[in-house]
Amino acid sequence: MQTSFVEKDPETKDFLPLNGTDHVEFYVGNAKQSAHFYKTAFGFKTVAYAGPETGLRDRASYVLQQGKIRLILTSPLKSDSPIMDHIKTHGDGVKILALWVDDAYKSYEETIKRGAKSYQEPQTLTDDFGEVRTAGIYTYGETVHLFVERKNYNGAFMPGYIAVEGGYEPESTGLLYIDHCVGNVGWNRMNEAVQWYEDIMGFKNILSFDDKQINTEYSALMSKVMSNKNGYVKFPINEPAEGKKKSQIEEYLEFYEGEGVQHIAVATHDIISTVREMKKRGVEFLSAPPRAYYETLLQRVGKIDEDIAPLQELGILVDHDEEGYLLQIFTKPVQDRPTLFFEIIQRKGAQSFGAGNFKALFESLEREQELRGNL
Repeated sequence: MQTSFVEKDPETKDFLPLNGTDHVEFYVGNAKQSAHFYKTAFGFKTVAYAGPETGLRDRASYVLQQGKIRLILTSPLKSDSPIMDHIKTHGDGVKILALWVDDAYKSYEETIKRGAKSYQEPQTLTDDFGEVRTAGIYTYGETVHLFVERKNYNGAFMPGYIAVEGGYEPESTGLLYIDHCVGNVGWNRMNEAVQWYEDIMGFKNILSFDDKQINTEYSALMSKVMSNKNGYVKFPINEPAEGKKKSQIEEYLEFYEGEGVQHIAVATHDIISTVREMKKRGVEFLSAPPRAYYETLLQRVGKIDEDIAPLQELGILVDHDEEGYLLQIFTKPVQDRPTLFFEIIQRKGAQSFGAGNFKALFESLEREQELRGNL
């Protein structure tokens, strides 16, 4: 049972330098309507589009942006599309976790020679705004890491897309960047996935939790947090653990029909304002923990800048580590299958992942599972 951060070795050369998350691409049943949801409810705006009007015959893709967060929502236009096969199996979900790199070709070569399975060989896309180089590999399940090199491009997104300006643009809700993306893998698969990130991507396991830490009366899970060398990209990996009833990870694996991205954590500088605005727009969050959670909050985490009342009103959780504290809250699944959801997080120094909130979070998740008849 390990609860502390692993020291990074400054002497080790990073063979896969990453600048951060470039974008996350979802395969969805209706990209036009999904784009409207993320714009209205989350405060994104459409910045680019690709589809039949741009010469793309098999799909339509909308690029949404808020702060540094880019989401691509892609739908197939015909039933024989592999995108349609993905949606049929998994429902709406994340297909691509794209990583921003300085050299996409080298990133591909370095990971392939270490044993990665190829998704897309290196290619260079060009238009009047310059060039973008991309290449991709598979990670857990059918999920893909796409390496994106865009240092020689100044268009709206990348070649093949046209810029979209004006139209329906709701106000931002204050979301800034992707803090981390969490993957769920099958029984006894976590260590294998962790080894893959270490061997193929050069990541380090910076934090680990076992089923003694992450549990309730009914269910448990195990989790390890993987980080690249500079800490810009973090991928926690979860697997189910034995419990009296079905855990949230088991429910995900059953309804996603395989391994995949469980949730995307997006950061804000003012979580109270962000969550209040998102609730006004119809975003559904997990139910708040019992009053006792807030009555003992300061005893657990120490002094915080925020008033307790709005945190309790909104159901925002607070945790701390040796570097500070964090505030977090989780949406309900954003599609009918109980799979992908979002975390809203504000860091006030803390670099951890809310271990002190796991019990309250799990109990809230289990209340939702029970309503769905899946506990």
